Amino acid sequence: MLARVDRDRAFADLALHAELTDARLERRERALATELAYGTLRLRGRVDAVLRQCMDRDLGKTQREVRNLLRLGSYQILFLDRIRNAAAVSETVKLARLLGLDAAAGFLNAVLRQVARRSEAGTLVFPDRAQDPKGYLTDWASLPAWLAERWIAQSGEQEAFALAEACTKAPPRTVRVSQGIDLETVARRLQGRPCRFAPRGVTGLRLDPVLDPGFARGEFTVQDEASQLVPLMLGAEPNETVVDCCAAPGAKAVQLAEQVGPKGEVIALELHDARVPLILRGARRLGLSNLRALQRDVAKGFNLHGPLHFKRILVDAPCSGLGTLRRNPDARWRVQPGEIERWAERGLALLVSAARYVEQGGALVYSVCTHTPEETVQLVTRFLESHPNFRLDDPRPYLPTAAAGLVDEAGALWTYPHRHGCDGFYAVRLVRA
Repeated sequence: MLARVDRDRAFADLALHAELTDARLERRERALATELAYGTLRLRGRVDAVLRQCMDRDLGKTQREVRNLLRLGSYQILFLDRIRNAAAVSETVKLARLLGLDAAAGFLNAVLRQVARRSEAGTLVFPDRAQDPKGYLTDWASLPAWLAERWIAQSGEQEAFALAEACTKAPPRTVRVSQGIDLETVARRLQGRPCRFAPRGVTGLRLDPVLDPGFARGEFTVQDEASQLVPLMLGAEPNETVVDCCAAPGAKAVQLAEQVGPKGEVIALELHDARVPLILRGARRLGLSNLRALQRDVAKGFNLHGPLHFKRILVDAPCSGLGTLRRNPDARWRVQPGEIERWAERGLALLVSAARYVEQGGALVYSVCTHTPEETVQLVTRFLESHPNFRLDDPRPYLPTAAAGLVDEAGALWTYPHRHGCDGFYAVRLVRA
């Protein structure tokens, strides 16, 4: 998985799922493989800073396979106390030989032993936060340099430090409990606690929810707390029809399907044919028959062969995903600065297209799991300038009271990992006059 992310800029979750499917590992081994893969990506910047102190050659010019082995071994030495340093070194060398990298075995052994020695001795050094904020964010908080610069310029040093350090930690396990299922019972069984903001959410789970029998029974859906708030902003009511424009993998779509009830309908649209079954699978697991999933390029139009206008439309747009670095650590290495403007243009095209189908007085919710100005405030400003028949609407009447403080003066919902313990989201509710 590390090689595919490094070489092909693959999405880590898809790459890991494919590798685990092929490997057919036992449950504990799957958990360790996941920890190694995601942990190494999440803290790759700090690991690389350590390796540069323990090598006599340029890490960037090291063969890619060797470089990833160095990272994998170093992550175990630096962060996994339950794995002995000697075992981490020997297993990494063994992996090199299995990959046909016998010539690198001695080099790997020497560097990793040096990492272990310096870690144990406490002689590893990192940039001072006050003297070199950018260096601190890249070497300790594991950000690419361009993102460190952007966060400092956008939010100031202290806010950037807090956000970056939160993104070095794994996210909490969180689920949304289905309607009709007792939330407290699920919380006790999964050893979690009710969410602070999402009314049907349970977070901080100590047990893997997917392995619990309740998952197969449709008692809950794995979904971050911030993600659970976005569909609520539509204000969908029983018996209504709702359109979810970028629906896969389907967590928001099934949440909306529960809100509108069996006599309502959710039309879930997805660009990629291969992802449509993900939406349907989730609906079947939850016993929902009021969700229709279709392949559509929303930017080109709906073409639903039915109503021309709808009262509730959600555009949870594809974006840079920089608000989910804890959950998707590959994004910090995969996303490039020049791509943000392209994501913004794509999001604007989707929003403009979806707006054509909103009926008078209807609501259009736009959301992204990022905080870049281009994909959030600037995009919505551009949309409103070209669509004077839409206005920003206060979403607080549709949100739980506890979530009211997440909405700013302009009426936008903002969530942050370091402030709220959930993914970073931005969402607005737009109403057509």
